[in-house]
Amino acid sequence: MEHTKRTTLSTLLLAGTLLTCAGLSGCMDAEATNATEQKEEVVVSIPVEAVTINMGDISSSYNTTAILEAKEEAFVVARASGIIEHIFVEEGDYVEKGQVLAQLDQKRYELNLSKARADLTGIEKELSKVDKVYSRKLVSDDTYDKLTAQYEAAKAVLALAELDLKETTITAPISGYIAERNAKVGNLTESFQRERMFHIVQQKALQGIVHLPESEMSAIAAKQHATLRVAALGNAEVTGYVERISPVVDATTGTFKVTLTVPNHDGRLKAGMFSEVAINYSTHENATLVPRKALLAIDNSTSVFVIDNGIAKKMDVTTGFEDAEYVEITSGLSGNETVVTVGHHNLKDASPVVIVKS
Repeated sequence: MEHTKRTTLSTLLLAGTLLTCAGLSGCMDAEATNATEQKEEVVVSIPVEAVTINMGDISSSYNTTAILEAKEEAFVVARASGIIEHIFVEEGDYVEKGQVLAQLDQKRYELNLSKARADLTGIEKELSKVDKVYSRKLVSDDTYDKLTAQYEAAKAVLALAELDLKETTITAPISGYIAERNAKVGNLTESFQRERMFHIVQQKALQGIVHLPESEMSAIAAKQHATLRVAALGNAEVTGYVERISPVVDATTGTFKVTLTVPNHDGRLKAGMFSEVAINYSTHENATLVPRKALLAIDNSTSVFVIDNGIAKKMDVTTGFEDAEYVEITSGLSGNETVVTVGHHNLKDASPVVIVKS
């Protein structure tokens, strides 16, 4: 009986041991499976922002600033001296060339004109009488010559009197807007003071003066387009062109003068406005364009990260023209890629990514 009991006990112990080993083996397999799953979950995609490449036009340009100026302007002064009796225009008015701006007192000049006419008439009558007897040698040559000279002088005095009277009427020398009116009714205008009665500006076309470094002289040419961004108009862009290029370089500053013409048919632009200028040297049409912020420049090489099926691939590229926002890609991309614009500085080649904004 005792032998039988011992055998049964041994059998039970062996069975328990086998069950325990089986349980431990199952636990180890479960732990190994969980570890593998955890390793797979560690691989995560990096969030980035990206855009699709654009095709468009881009220009090579030089950026500077300029103050817009009136292309034509005139300071009106009175050549005649007198009291201002009437003023017919105000600041902001548009006037045509030859239009009357103001009127001076004419009485003194009218009297001078009447006197000059009377003097000329008297000399004409005397000369007419002398002519009749001069041919018969009844009057000396000296007397005749003096009278003839007096006649010519009287004609000149009459012409000056007529001119003085005409100049009491102040007219516009050019067409344009009255930018400033200094004249007032009742003021005395002395010709020697050259007081500026009116300032007239023509603003159908303005001009901007820029000074470029001498290194740009070979790239600049007449009729090249220029884009002007005007702060006073909400950074609106207007187009101008190169009208004149100075043929000399200022040795002091190392720059040369370039005059831009800016059409202003709608009258939005005003003389004195500040503008940012981009002079366009050349334009490439239908170019492959990427945002400037997508580029990475390291060790004299330029690259971008292109997203392909959720993987960011580093691509070396060659650049061409640039502007404030875009850069032309001349080689390295086909033009159909999506490039990373934000988050690429910490990327490595073949990194998994997810686009969070485009």
